[in-house]
Amino acid sequence: MPKAPYSFSFSEFKAIIFQQKEVEIAEATLQKMEESFKFLKSFAEDKVIYGVNTGFGPMAQYKIPKESLKDLQYNLIRSHASGTGNILAEDEVKAVMLARLQTLSLGKSGISSEVILIMKELINREIYPVIFEHGGVGASGDLVQLAHLALVLIGEGEVFYKGKRTSTSEVFKAENLTPIPIQGREGLALINGTSVMTGIGLLNFYYAERLLNWSIFTSSLLNELVSAYDDHFSAELNEAKLHQGQQEVAQQMRELLSGSQLIKKREAHLYKSVEEEFFKEKVQEYYSLRCVPQILGPIKDTYQNVLKVLLNEVNSANDNPIVDAEKQQVYHGGNFHGDYISLEMDKMRLATTKLSMLVERQLNYLMNAKLNDTFPPFLNHGKLGLNFGMQGAQFSAVSTTAENQTLSNSMYIHSISNNNDNQDIVSMGTNAATLTKRVINNSFEVLSVQVISLVQAAYYLEEVEKLAPKTRSILQQLQIFIPKIEEDQPLYSLIEETTHYLKNHDSYEN
Repeated sequence: MPKAPYSFSFSEFKAIIFQQKEVEIAEATLQKMEESFKFLKSFAEDKVIYGVNTGFGPMAQYKIPKESLKDLQYNLIRSHASGTGNILAEDEVKAVMLARLQTLSLGKSGISSEVILIMKELINREIYPVIFEHGGVGASGDLVQLAHLALVLIGEGEVFYKGKRTSTSEVFKAENLTPIPIQGREGLALINGTSVMTGIGLLNFYYAERLLNWSIFTSSLLNELVSAYDDHFSAELNEAKLHQGQQEVAQQMRELLSGSQLIKKREAHLYKSVEEEFFKEKVQEYYSLRCVPQILGPIKDTYQNVLKVLLNEVNSANDNPIVDAEKQQVYHGGNFHGDYISLEMDKMRLATTKLSMLVERQLNYLMNAKLNDTFPPFLNHGKLGLNFGMQGAQFSAVSTTAENQTLSNSMYIHSISNNNDNQDIVSMGTNAATLTKRVINNSFEVLSVQVISLVQAAYYLEEVEKLAPKTRSILQQLQIFIPKIEEDQPLYSLIEETTHYLKNHDSYEN
């Protein structure tokens, strides 16, 4: 990592999470942490500092004797390692550890550099603590989930190592790792903060951005396959509205469709003397085709704002209290509160659900021969009446979209007072992040049904040479594993394979 202070970037995040780049920590970072640690140790000798020599939460009124201070920190970690539900995936845990390492490395928590050094080793050696989805309410941060991380740092709990769930003590012995000796307020510093919701949030952005790019591609290809007009994604029309996302989506569509022989120009068809009183050909396409920039544009803008907030959070000290060695002061407050992330995850989930709704409506247009006036019902390459084409897959897409609509209700406003009413208004940020993850995964499934259907439509037209070079190239990559479906067959494995492909490839890579 670069010398502190610095701003951890999304490109660095991707390099470590997806390209196995090793975490490095600058000497200046270690030095700053040690200065903070020594200052707090000295400062707290004759003062009451929350979490150093007091109990926690509603028990903060109790002063803890010196001989029990170490036990206080261990008790906090062990008692809060109480998560339930599904276990976070390895890439999610890696993202969580990276987010926690970054915020602690700012030197605002008054802890020893040993803490981030062992976290660095866990990340680089691919040792992933067992952390559960459920537990945190996102007020004092992700207390319960981060306690499972802290439990591993002290040599307890469980980890995933070489694909197996095993005890931390066994793995530390095999890797010659030494648990950290908890000092000062390190137990509290490890579990205070928003690193779980933020780490998952960064992964959510990575996949949501990919989902959006695929949806821009599928929207473009659909317009192309049905020979839509080009003015609804023109620069002139979209620059008449001053939203950056809309303009960028329209530009992506123009780039994808450049050179297409199927897209029509209005001046060649309707901007001339026309004798007909009734036009069989639609003068304007359905909204799901011609309003793509206006629908996906705000989604793109929302995603970009989400990323900005996530990066601000991961580069912030989200702890309590905040230790300022330079000003020789300790500040008590609520930087661990997760409302910023919770609200952004709700926005991302809402936007992603709208994306899946657009995909589902475009799919419905493709399936209905009376609407598209081009393809057989359900893209059926077999015998109508006897064969069913993509009919069954459409049911799955509709069902999954409906689930997204329900999951898009806000977590941000679902505060429940707890902790003896000490935490009387909470963020539910991690719940918001995990629900958003589910909606993104659902949306990839809906999109995969659309992609398979579009490939069937392309097989039906047999005009591949008329497609734009970029859409044709991407389509040909998809046709490698998506066959022409002439005989009815179970489609679940193809949907699963397509979903996996879409999640692991960006349309821009083709």
